[in-house]
Amino acid sequence: MFRFFENLVDPYCDYPEQDRPPTRLWPFMRAYAEPFRRVFFWAGVLSVVVAAIEVGLIYYMGRVVDLLGGEPGQVIAQYGWELVAVAMFIVLVRPALHMLDVALLNNAILPNFGTLIRWRAHKHVLRQSVGWFENDFAGRIANRIMQTPPAAGEVVFQVFDAISFSLAYFVGAAILLVVADVRLFVPLLIWLVFYAALIRWTVLRVGPASQAASDARSTVTGRVVDSYSNIHSVKMFAHHDHELDYAREAIENTRRTFQTEMRIFTVMDITLVGLNGLLIVGVVGWAIWLWFHGQTSVGAVAAATALTLRLNAMTGWIMWALTTFFRELGVVSEGMETIAQPIDLVDDRKASALQLREGRIEVRDLSHHYGREVGGLDGINLTIQPGEKIGLIGRSGAGKSTLVKLLLRFYDAEGGRILIDGQDIGRVTQDSLRSHIGMVQQDSALLHRSVRDNILYGRPDASQEMVIAAAKQAEAHEFILDLADPEGRTGYDAHVGERGVKLSGGQRQRITLARVILKDAPILLLDEATSALDSEVEAVIQDTLYGMMQGKTVIAIAHRLSTIAQMDRILVMDRGRIVEQGSHSELLARSGLYAQFWARQSGGFLNVEAAE
Repeated sequence: MFRFFENLVDPYCDYPEQDRPPTRLWPFMRAYAEPFRRVFFWAGVLSVVVAAIEVGLIYYMGRVVDLLGGEPGQVIAQYGWELVAVAMFIVLVRPALHMLDVALLNNAILPNFGTLIRWRAHKHVLRQSVGWFENDFAGRIANRIMQTPPAAGEVVFQVFDAISFSLAYFVGAAILLVVADVRLFVPLLIWLVFYAALIRWTVLRVGPASQAASDARSTVTGRVVDSYSNIHSVKMFAHHDHELDYAREAIENTRRTFQTEMRIFTVMDITLVGLNGLLIVGVVGWAIWLWFHGQTSVGAVAAATALTLRLNAMTGWIMWALTTFFRELGVVSEGMETIAQPIDLVDDRKASALQLREGRIEVRDLSHHYGREVGGLDGINLTIQPGEKIGLIGRSGAGKSTLVKLLLRFYDAEGGRILIDGQDIGRVTQDSLRSHIGMVQQDSALLHRSVRDNILYGRPDASQEMVIAAAKQAEAHEFILDLADPEGRTGYDAHVGERGVKLSGGQRQRITLARVILKDAPILLLDEATSALDSEVEAVIQDTLYGMMQGKTVIAIAHRLSTIAQMDRILVMDRGRIVEQGSHSELLARSGLYAQFWARQSGGFLNVEAAE
């Protein structure tokens, strides 16, 4: 039975992806709710039916009280079958309808709705550009991805479990009182006016207060995760107290925003108790007065009393349900600040897969300043022939990394074009472009997965033999066999910790090299590929790198000039431009900026400050 309801909606069903999702709350929620339309309809119908049954039972209890005023034998003879039929309805039909209502809500909607939102939100965020991630805390992004689905699920739960039920119940209660005696509806109507005013006052304040509290919680998460992710720096600089103060500021702001939210609930609770007292005295007192003057029956008084006491018990629950509804909407609104952000770096509608034939790279009038007036690249023109090995040097901020990021299309260039084999990279799919490029970065961060999974990231369909061969070529196989993690996994199954923190810098770099070796892409980008290696290992890895370069188009960034001296051509960048280019010997003979760098090397590294 459970499986039937759980499979009514597939949370991973296909859907039209939007680069610019709705930025308003209800269109945003409606887009996620589309697969649940039929389930929501029946959940709403059943919620109303269940409420109607509850009101009907109270009405019938009043009727039973009136029937009991007659002679017992006559009552049984005349109404016995009616009472049996109602009893059977209560015992059989009512639980069955309630079961359907609960199963739709608890088994069909709640698990799948949250899963659908989390899956689609994560999928959307993963499509964002590198620059988008660089402008926010990873912890805050993750927190919003995690807290928005349960908040949206709670919104849906309250709609069907409380709001639709309570609306149907109030309508049924009004009808019951009108049928019993229209005058009994008057105090209920007056109470409803004040109750609605209290709801409006609460709702107008809860939504913004909840969004502020949710945003404050996300900020705390972002700061705490930032500290944990950089724990080595925290310990190394002895900034334990500084990090505590940094976190305490955000935690205190969370406390203040939560206090504001709770003050609203306190005022609501106190006011509600007073209103409910007026409801009980108004409806029950009025019913007794009418009975005392012979204008209504005992059954009507009993029904009005039962209904009023039931409403008294329900009003607090309904108010909390409504405030929860709007509070969770505030959480969803805060999450939308991440989930509903447009994706600006997208494939062209007519984009096709990159067809790489030779590996020629052409850079034409390329400019990019990250939206600023200075920095980045300024009018770069460059042609790299198929199989040519290019060394790229320059001071920090000269534009080397920007050129590489634009080649990978982590950003769309503000001006100019990059072509690979005559194809504009802005008009091919991003995945096809990057599938033809292998890159080893200076920051060799790894995924918190097994060594095998990290190497297989370069080529997921590779065999174990291919993984081991790549590791051996990267001089990583021997130390991998000695690895063990706290869970008892060893060798290639050992997990490396977040960003690979359980390994040394050199070990991480060699696993990264193995990953790129396994990928075997025709274009190779090296950004300080051997910076984390000791001299002995570097000498061996250099041979591996030169072997990797055979038959590939290569761009290598290095501060250690000796690592690129054997390149076919060396480009010297300064302030976003290529100021010199040629072979190592040609550039030395020119006695320009490269010659200064070479002369002022210290231990084989580029001394960028001395070269100013």
